[in-house]
Amino acid sequence: MNDATSQAASRFIDPLIAKLKRHPKRVVFTEGEDLRVLRVAERLVKEEAVVPILLGNKEKIAALAAEHGVAMDFVRVIDPATASDFDLFCRRLEKIERYRSRTLSEVGEVVARPHYFGALMAQYGQADAVVGGNVAMPAALFRAVLHSVKPMPHIPKLFGVTVLAAPHLDHFGGDGLLLLADTGLNPQPDIEQLATTAVETGKLARHFLGRAPRVAMLSHSTKGSSVTEPARKVAAAAVLAREKASADGLEMRIDGELQADVALDPAAAEVKLSGTGFGVADVLVFPNLDAAHIAMKLLQHCAGARNFGQILVGMARPIAQVPRTASEETIYGTAAAVAVEAIKFHELYPDGDVG
Repeated sequence: MNDATSQAASRFIDPLIAKLKRHPKRVVFTEGEDLRVLRVAERLVKEEAVVPILLGNKEKIAALAAEHGVAMDFVRVIDPATASDFDLFCRRLEKIERYRSRTLSEVGEVVARPHYFGALMAQYGQADAVVGGNVAMPAALFRAVLHSVKPMPHIPKLFGVTVLAAPHLDHFGGDGLLLLADTGLNPQPDIEQLATTAVETGKLARHFLGRAPRVAMLSHSTKGSSVTEPARKVAAAAVLAREKASADGLEMRIDGELQADVALDPAAAEVKLSGTGFGVADVLVFPNLDAAHIAMKLLQHCAGARNFGQILVGMARPIAQVPRTASEETIYGTAAAVAVEAIKFHELYPDGDVG
């Protein structure tokens, strides 16, 4: 990494590691036969921040670690097909599928898949958080999570949040951090989904930033400058999001519909929306998946923003999907982020039940 991206990574990661040193958590990496993951596990152990659990073939992982001089002290390695919990997880997945009026013909084959096994570990208290996707296609992890982990009842649909760090850029969030949603799952969210995305991502931002966040709901229009149906949808979602936040007593500012320059550049906001005092957004909620994903990739690859996540929001356990192109630093920071989310989860639901 160059100095700018290194600074960006540290700005996000260092406070998370400090929290985890006080409250270490168990993070399962579903694709453990990956040198990047081995090096991340070694770093997390060295920091005394996370207890890493790697899924995969034990012999392959041991050989890879030995070849590259990676210390595996205090790193747990599990081969799902031979794990002591394999039969238990098979029975529990069968029970889940019966509850949903479905039948799995080859339940053992499914549980042996690392994504399913890791998700079941988190669901049944064998791990606190999950990180996957560094080798497989994203859909493989999403499918396993949706089949194995209990959903949060107040969130209508699973969605993804990517954290970008770029303190070297002007107008990049209040602290050099931006949370983007939904960056991975819902192509065309409806008004209810957009509103929930805004509120839940605002809650995530507050947890990471330690202050009330500013949430911008983006459009090609600012406050009626265009009267298209997509702009009206975002405006309606912003109204609903504010109502939801107010009803839950949440401290955050939500505004929309806003153009991206109005959300991020106070000078542009003064010209186009004088006197609102919104400030610089910490959260950008996009009107659709295309806009969010394209913006994320452009900021990452053209502007040097460091990406973490995406963090999956809507399930009862902290889970993150990293891209196959993820750097070691991205995997490291993402693991720290979901582990810190696990701290919050245990505070909110000490018995593990979300109701």
